Amino acid sequence: MRIVETSFDVRCDHDGKVANNPSQHWVEIAGHPVLVDDDPQGRAIARCPNIGATMKPCVKTLRVFTGYSDWISVDGHAVVLDSLDGLTDGTVPGTVHYRVRVPGQSFVEASS
Repeated sequence: MRIVETSFDVRCDHDGKVANNPSQHWVEIAGHPVLVDDDPQGRAIARCPNIGATMKPCVKTLRVFTGYSDWISVDGHAVVLDSLDGLTDGTVPGTVHYRVRVPGQSFVEASS
Protein backbone atom coordinates (compact mmCIF):
# COMPACT_ATOMS: atom_id res chain seq x y z
CA MET A 1 0.00 0.00 0.00
CA ARG A 2 1.18 3.49 -0.78
CA ILE A 3 1.38 6.36 1.71
CA VAL A 4 -1.03 9.20 0.87
CA GLU A 5 0.27 12.75 0.58
CA THR A 6 -1.36 16.07 -0.20
CA SER A 7 -1.47 15.76 -3.99
CA PHE A 8 -3.92 12.86 -3.59
CA ASP A 9 -7.24 12.26 -5.31
CA VAL A 10 -9.86 11.04 -2.81
CA ARG A 11 -13.48 10.84 -3.98
CA CYS A 12 -16.89 9.83 -2.72
CA ASP A 13 -18.71 6.95 -4.45
CA HIS A 14 -20.54 9.55 -6.59
CA ASP A 15 -17.26 11.15 -7.73
CA GLY A 16 -17.29 14.24 -5.47
CA LYS A 17 -13.76 15.45 -4.64
CA VAL A 18 -12.57 15.44 -1.01
CA ALA A 19 -10.75 18.61 0.11
CA ASN A 20 -7.25 18.50 1.46
CA ASN A 21 -5.98 20.02 4.72
CA PRO A 22 -2.96 18.24 6.25
CA SER A 23 -2.38 18.57 9.98
CA GLN A 24 1.39 18.18 9.80
CA HIS A 25 3.96 19.77 7.48
CA TRP A 26 7.36 18.44 8.52
CA VAL A 27 7.29 14.94 6.95
CA GLU A 28 6.99 15.10 3.18
CA ILE A 29 7.25 12.91 0.11
CA ALA A 30 8.50 14.75 -2.98
CA GLY A 31 7.67 18.08 -1.35
CA HIS A 32 4.12 17.17 -0.32
CA PRO A 33 3.14 16.66 3.35
CA VAL A 34 2.10 13.12 4.32
CA LEU A 35 -1.47 12.76 5.62
CA VAL A 36 -1.91 11.34 9.12
CA ASP A 37 -4.72 10.23 11.44
CA ASP A 38 -7.33 11.97 11.36
CA ASP A 39 -6.66 14.20 8.34
CA PRO A 40 -9.28 12.54 6.08
CA GLN A 41 -12.13 13.04 8.58
CA GLY A 42 -14.40 16.08 8.58
CA ARG A 43 -13.24 17.30 5.17
CA ALA A 44 -15.46 19.05 2.64
CA ILE A 45 -16.57 17.23 -0.49
CA ALA A 46 -17.04 19.33 -3.62
CA ARG A 47 -19.15 18.69 -6.71
CA CYS A 48 -20.94 15.54 -5.54
CA PRO A 49 -23.58 14.95 -8.24
CA ASN A 50 -25.93 12.97 -5.96
CA ILE A 51 -28.67 15.61 -6.09
CA GLY A 52 -32.42 15.09 -6.26
CA ALA A 53 -35.74 15.59 -4.50
CA THR A 54 -34.95 13.00 -1.82
CA MET A 55 -31.18 12.83 -2.28
CA LYS A 56 -28.53 14.64 -0.24
CA PRO A 57 -25.15 15.13 -1.92
CA CYS A 58 -21.99 14.24 -0.04
CA VAL A 59 -20.64 17.42 1.55
CA LYS A 60 -18.45 16.06 4.38
CA THR A 61 -16.31 13.02 5.18
CA LEU A 62 -17.08 11.07 8.33
CA ARG A 63 -15.07 8.55 10.37
CA VAL A 64 -12.35 6.44 8.72
CA PHE A 65 -12.95 2.67 8.93
CA THR A 66 -9.64 1.51 7.51
CA GLY A 67 -6.53 2.99 5.96
CA TYR A 68 -4.15 3.91 8.76
CA SER A 69 -0.75 2.24 9.11
CA ASP A 70 -0.17 0.17 12.26
CA TRP A 71 3.59 0.53 11.81
CA ILE A 72 4.42 4.04 10.65
CA SER A 73 3.43 7.24 12.43
CA VAL A 74 4.35 10.92 12.52
CA ASP A 75 4.37 12.50 15.98
CA GLY A 76 2.16 9.68 17.29
CA HIS A 77 -0.36 9.84 14.42
CA ALA A 78 -0.57 6.92 11.99
CA VAL A 79 0.10 7.74 8.33
CA VAL A 80 -2.76 7.39 5.83
CA LEU A 81 -2.54 4.57 3.30
CA ASP A 82 -4.19 4.20 -0.10
CA SER A 83 -6.48 1.54 1.43
CA LEU A 84 -8.38 4.45 3.05
CA ASP A 85 -12.12 3.83 3.39
CA GLY A 86 -14.69 5.86 5.29
CA LEU A 87 -18.26 7.09 5.06
CA THR A 88 -19.70 10.40 3.86
CA ASP A 89 -22.80 12.26 5.02
CA GLY A 90 -24.57 11.72 1.66
CA THR A 91 -27.71 9.66 1.08
CA VAL A 92 -28.39 6.84 1.61
CA PRO A 93 -26.89 7.38 5.13
CA GLY A 94 -24.32 4.81 6.17
CA THR A 95 -23.74 3.48 2.64
CA VAL A 96 -21.74 6.08 0.70
CA HIS A 97 -17.96 5.71 1.02
CA TYR A 98 -14.94 7.83 0.18
CA ARG A 99 -11.77 6.17 -1.08
CA VAL A 100 -8.35 6.98 -2.55
CA ARG A 101 -8.21 7.05 -6.34
CA VAL A 102 -4.61 8.34 -6.52
CA PRO A 103 -2.35 8.42 -3.43
CA GLY A 104 -0.40 11.37 -4.83
CA GLN A 105 2.88 9.51 -5.14
CA SER A 106 3.95 6.12 -6.45
CA PHE A 107 7.19 5.19 -4.75
CA VAL A 108 6.76 5.06 -0.92
CA GLU A 109 4.90 2.05 0.42
CA ALA A 110 3.95 0.84 3.90
CA SER A 111 1.97 -2.00 5.44
CA SER A 112 -1.28 -1.59 7.35
